[in-house]
Formats: sequence, C-alpha cells, structure tokens
Amino acid sequence: MQIRNLGGSGLRVSAVGLGCNNFGQRVDLEGSRKVIHKALDLGITLFDTADIYSDMGGSESVLGAVLGDRRKDIVLATKYSKPMAADGTKQGASRRYIMNAVEASLKRLKTDYIDLYQQHDYDPLTPIEETLRALDDLVRQGKVRYIGNSNFPAWRVAEAEYVARAINVGRFVSCQDEYSLVVRDIEKELLPAAAEYDLGLLPFFPLASGLLTGKYRRGEAAPADTRFGKVARLRDRYVTPRNEAIVEKLQAFAQARGHSMLELAFSWLAARPQVSSVIAGATRVEQVEQNVKAIAWKLSAEEMAEIDEITK
Repeated sequence: MQIRNLGGSGLRVSAVGLGCNNFGQRVDLEGSRKVIHKALDLGITLFDTADIYSDMGGSESVLGAVLGDRRKDIVLATKYSKPMAADGTKQGASRRYIMNAVEASLKRLKTDYIDLYQQHDYDPLTPIEETLRALDDLVRQGKVRYIGNSNFPAWRVAEAEYVARAINVGRFVSCQDEYSLVVRDIEKELLPAAAEYDLGLLPFFPLASGLLTGKYRRGEAAPADTRFGKVARLRDRYVTPRNEAIVEKLQAFAQARGHSMLELAFSWLAARPQVSSVIAGATRVEQVEQNVKAIAWKLSAEEMAEIDEITK
C-alpha cells in the first residue's frame, strides 16, 4: 500500500481509504468486522466516518466496537456539523456545538483522540474565527490531531486559510469533496485553492455511486438489486445522456489497455496531484480487495490527456 502525506501536513495516510458510511446500516456488525479487518490486513490506514452516518452515530459505534487495540494503527477521521437532531438543535460549527459533538464522537468511537476532525459542511451562521479557535483548543487538549473541511466552496476555503493565519491557530490540512471522472466541477475553483494552500484532497464518490463500475449498460434499466435500482434519486442524478456517453468511451479506453473501469476510476484519481487518498466504501471483503488493487495502473501523460478529452 502506498502511503502519502495529507496535503502539506505530516499526517501520513494510505492512498486508498475506507469509507465507513455503510457500517451499522447496509452492513451489520459482523459484516463490518470482516471488512474492517480485511482493510487493516491490506494496509489501509485511513478510516473515514462521520457522526451522522448510519442513523446518527451507528458507524462510529461500529468502529468503536471493532477496532480495539488496532485503533493505534490507523488514521481515524470523522466529521461534525451536519444535523444530529431533527429539531435543528444539534448541528453547525459553533464553539458550543463542537465541544459537545467531539465528546459524543469520542465516546462512540471508544477513543480519546481523533486523528482528523472534519467540518462536514460550511456553517453560514457561525464566524469561521469562532470555529477555528474552538478546533485549535481541541488540538491543544490532545482530543484532535488535525482538522479538515468538506463541501466548502473555494472562497470559504480561502477565508478559513487567511483567518487561521491572522489569528495564529491551526489551519485545515485537507478538504473532502466529490470528485470523479464524471463529476469534475471542483477543478474550476476548489482544486486550485487546495493546491494554493496545500490541502490534501480526499475525493468521495470516486465511482459516482456505482456508475463507473461498468456494471450498468447504456439504455438498459438498472438491475433491481443495485444502488441505482433501489435509489431513484441517485440514478436520476448520475445516469444522464452525457454521463452514459462518457462511460461508454471510458470503458472502451480501459478495455483496450486490459484494465477495468474500477482501475481506471481509481488510478486516475490517485494520479491527480492534490489527491492524498481515495475514499471508497465497501460492503464486502471482496470489494476492499478490488479497491486496493485498483490504483496500481500508472497512467501515462498521454493517457491522462486522452481521458481529459473524453471527460471534458
């Protein structure tokens, strides 16, 4: 397993990370245990979860139950700020909420520190200075090692960077955002900002919710047992004439070189300069094995240019 620095920080993470949003929801405790242990065996060190995953706390609780002594061997990343109560009382990035949210996550994860604590979404109601000062206090207390953001617009990333410099507190070292061969919007503004401030990018939905696995056929209905077959909003979001045309060309590109769509999707992301780790979920041991192998294809400059031409 290749190990990379997370942006400009000293935090080292595996080039393939394990997305833990399925644990406690689509995968039961024993199934989660098998996936987690296989990931550890294959050298995955970055485990990414969030307080809201699996019905508000389920994913963190599974990790807390399974990791045990292996906690020290991984980079444990979780998130805060999205609603943890239906009435809107538990959400955001105020000092008051962050101090409560971190204690709740630590308790569920059965640990006394979080390696990477990420703000899951921007909070327009709280000044970023208040948020950064609270997070800096958590770092000084030893409860958090590094901080990151997710789903921030580029100008908010820049704002956070300059406020952190101005008040001399810890800065975000990473950003977690959607990025794939068919969703490249962040290249316009967010990716240049991440490069400027040396933030490590942790792309989520690397397979566009399954569109880039190669199991769907253009013009054919999604099989009933697949994600697109079960979740109409995801199918409607990703299965568009544009995306289907791109996938068809990408499949031909990969097959001509003896590779799978999975290998193309992962290897392309791993080759992008700001990408520190590709976050990929798994519900079965076999998926973890496939994900780890999928970044082995070293794409040439000519191949990267051809992919750009296909996906532009």
